[in-house]
Amino acid sequence: MRFRHHDGTTVHLAYCTNVHPAESLDGVLAQLGAYCEPVRRRLGRERLGIGLWLAVDAARSLDADPRALAGLRAELERRGLEVVTLNGFPYEGFGAEQVKYRVYRPDWAERERLEYTLALARVLAALLPEDAAEGTISTLPLAWRTVHDEQRAARAHAALAELGGRLDDLAEATGRSIRVALEPEPGCAVETTAEAIGPLTAIGHERIGICVDTCHLATSFEEPAGALAALAAAGVPVVKSQLSAALHAEHPGRPEVREALAAFAEPRFLHQTRTRAADGLRGTDDLGPALAGGALPDTGPWRSHFHVPLHAAPAAPLTSTLPVLKEALGSLVGGERPLTRHLEVETYTWQALPPALRPHTDEQLADGIAAELLLARDLLTDHGLKELP
Repeated sequence: MRFRHHDGTTVHLAYCTNVHPAESLDGVLAQLGAYCEPVRRRLGRERLGIGLWLAVDAARSLDADPRALAGLRAELERRGLEVVTLNGFPYEGFGAEQVKYRVYRPDWAERERLEYTLALARVLAALLPEDAAEGTISTLPLAWRTVHDEQRAARAHAALAELGGRLDDLAEATGRSIRVALEPEPGCAVETTAEAIGPLTAIGHERIGICVDTCHLATSFEEPAGALAALAAAGVPVVKSQLSAALHAEHPGRPEVREALAAFAEPRFLHQTRTRAADGLRGTDDLGPALAGGALPDTGPWRSHFHVPLHAAPAAPLTSTLPVLKEALGSLVGGERPLTRHLEVETYTWQALPPALRPHTDEQLADGIAAELLLARDLLTDHGLKELP
């Protein structure tokens, strides 16, 4: 979906296909017909943006085979789909029964991460619509914190510096500008937008910036206006934003609240949980340990890194951080100029929801994704953006 900002620029809205993870190129092609085109039809749109997730095997296949790449582009066009952004955070195995910490490897200290991201950049340059000014790729924020020592940090910095130069070369060779965005996430070496400023200003390359994920922002209790103002003051570009909402428990000390939260503790993904205490932000790596007792103070609200559907907050006594998303959009697109032109709805946890809340058919999943996009559309038009055909 495309929107015209009042400054005349085009803002793109997509949904991320990591909600239907496929490891192979055949799987990617299949999901276009099984999910992406049905979502477009539900919205009554001639064109729909999707933020592709390409696992490493699919990315390598496309990068090595121009005919396969041309075939994917033709299939996108045939189904009324366009791609201006990729999710380059998970490397592989995102559809596994247990993902947890595996999603953070390889990290930016390992050569595989750079090579994977460069393959994605070359693929994206070939998939961009003819009238798109640039493409973007979100990636992990350096590494998971416990493996990120000084030596590995230096290797990660060198890899990102090399990435910037290689993206410059790609732009010169293809005429297509691809930018990469580090995505702060709780528990990582770069957990917050504030922690991203140092590494990104040290790299100092215009094609490398930040992806603001509004679930992660909320989980870390960051205030959107202040966080985005600090990024702007530091000259850190917001390359991309993922529109998402976290799980919020206002009174986690109450038995009925803990019982409701326990329904969201599941074995597939990490659900880092945070609360604000007198000595600062406190947290656990997952929701289960938080509920085990004693790990977190429960006198104030808890927020958990569980991407809940934008249009359907959990029933009381829980809710979502949708208000944080709404406030962030005011800064992202509500000003004289948009801080970013690429927005992506990223609710990848549909099948990890408690059984009573998750979709049980492909049709129900397509209905839910379409409803999320309609809500996002309404939020954008509320800020004066005009939806384009």
